[in-house]
Amino acid sequence: MSDLGNKEIFAKNLKYYMDYFNKNRNDICNALHIPYTTFTDWYNGVTYPRIDKIEMLANYFNIKKSDLIENKYKNSLDEFEILFDKNKNILTDDDKETIKFLIEKRKREIDKQMHNNG
Repeated sequence: MSDLGNKEIFAKNLKYYMDYFNKNRNDICNALHIPYTTFTDWYNGVTYPRIDKIEMLANYFNIKKSDLIENKYKNSLDEFEILFDKNKNILTDDDKETIKFLIEKRKREIDKQMHNNG
């Protein structure tokens, strides 16, 4: 299945950028005049916004539309999270801290890369 039009991927990316820019639903709804319930459906992956709304959101965050609609992380972090979930019961607390450090480091690298490309 194509990533384009995928409600879950859009919701994940939307949450990522909201967290990255320290914005909440009310901030965005008020700034863009979007009904809170509509935005919440996008946020929860219930519905998918029209392209004009995706463009509004991309402009709001000063990112590309593709940053909201494409799964940019599927080959790195998603697979790592699955691997971690499968093996978390056998990891020590030190192992978990090391993995957490590596994940946060990689996220910062991705953020920097995305910022430089945007």
